[in-house]
Amino acid sequence: MSDMRLIMIGAVIIFSGFVVGGIANSGYAQFAVQQQNFDDCYDYSTGVQVHVKCSDKSYDYMLYLALALGLFGAGGVVIYKGIRSKWDNSVKDDEMVGPKSP
Repeated sequence: MSDMRLIMIGAVIIFSGFVVGGIANSGYAQFAVQQQNFDDCYDYSTGVQVHVKCSDKSYDYMLYLALALGLFGAGGVVIYKGIRSKWDNSVKDDEMVGPKSP
């Protein structure tokens, strides 16, 4: 892969980290508020009040957060590799294709 492709892939990976962190974790905001203010947590997504364990929802939230942070780190590494790559620069003169410079 060339340098630019690695940089673009890294940007896509970081964007997917934002998607996971923003969209997937938005459903857990109500449980974080309930856990801070009350002793019990309730799920209202079905239209009926359902008692759930706050610790289970916190664990799920932390898993999504860890996944998002992992995607940020992986995207950063890929972008770093794309910036520092010498793949395009290490072509020998006799292997170059195109017009020869005088």
